[in-house]
Amino acid sequence: MNNMQEFEYLTIRETPEEQTHEFVPKTFDDYLGQDELKKKLTVYTTAAKMRQEALDHLLLFGPPGLGKTTLSQIMANIMEVGIKICSGPMLERTGDLVAILSGLDARDILFIDEIHRMPSNIEEVLYSAMEHFKIDVIIGQGAGAKTVNLPLNPFTLIGATTKSGMISAPLRSRFGIIERLDFYSDEELCKIVLQNAGFLNVKISESSALLIAACSRGTPRISKKILRRVRDFAQVNNNNIADENLVKQALSFLGLDHDGLNAIDNTLLKKILENFNGGPVGLETLAALIGEDAETIEVVYEPFLLRRGYLEKTSRGRQIPYKMQPYLKNKFFGQTFIS
Repeated sequence: MNNMQEFEYLTIRETPEEQTHEFVPKTFDDYLGQDELKKKLTVYTTAAKMRQEALDHLLLFGPPGLGKTTLSQIMANIMEVGIKICSGPMLERTGDLVAILSGLDARDILFIDEIHRMPSNIEEVLYSAMEHFKIDVIIGQGAGAKTVNLPLNPFTLIGATTKSGMISAPLRSRFGIIERLDFYSDEELCKIVLQNAGFLNVKISESSALLIAACSRGTPRISKKILRRVRDFAQVNNNNIADENLVKQALSFLGLDHDGLNAIDNTLLKKILENFNGGPVGLETLAALIGEDAETIEVVYEPFLLRRGYLEKTSRGRQIPYKMQPYLKNKFFGQTFIS
């Protein structure tokens, strides 16, 4: 398949039929959470629109699922410009990037997700495009090859990454705005659950929404996924009403407990307690014990456990903080999941 077939020109004006899974905010007021960042982006986008100029290139970084793509779509909507969305690994040839850039109208936004995974040859083409709004295209081969300077319409590049440390210094220096997205609080996630429940026609109380929020690992994408499964459970068992009792049953059905921990989280902590008396234990040893690879533990499971104080890293390995051990010992010798 031609890579260019993967790229779609996306406008912000989607039809209701295209939004079948979850509520998609169109304005910063609809976008819940990240309040300080929204204030900054509101100023930047409003000023650029007043001047009828392209917004400065923007780098958004932070863990996955926090809303980087949605924020970019909102910015395009506010500035009344188009937006093209693609992924860094998909840009395999310079011709792919040239075709995308040359198709941008004035002040349009190009959003590149996982920009740290973009090939180096593609990155080098971006340098002159970002700074001077032009690219050099080589036509022909061998001695007869010649370079043609192709001007571009002024545009905004929004790069999104989960690993800002992997962005090269030359590329980072070309972004006029660099902002981080932080994990959400349970209260913010609760509001997001209620907002999406209205879109999905699920009757849910604030206390029930807070139960879902507590299991969402600080990430809106996870809270929305859990809500959709709770909706399934409510539709089959309780006339589409997600009261507290039903939500607890649904979370237990999904393998999530009242602490927001899943089965792997609990297995990991239990092994450290049982086999190593709370730790420390090396990451590779822990991976072998629970049947997961070390990178998955480090990237998927550890961040949440570290933030919630269930785990800590030391020079000798992972261990459970001493003050948490009595609680976890009681939990694992008693009832693990919600009843």
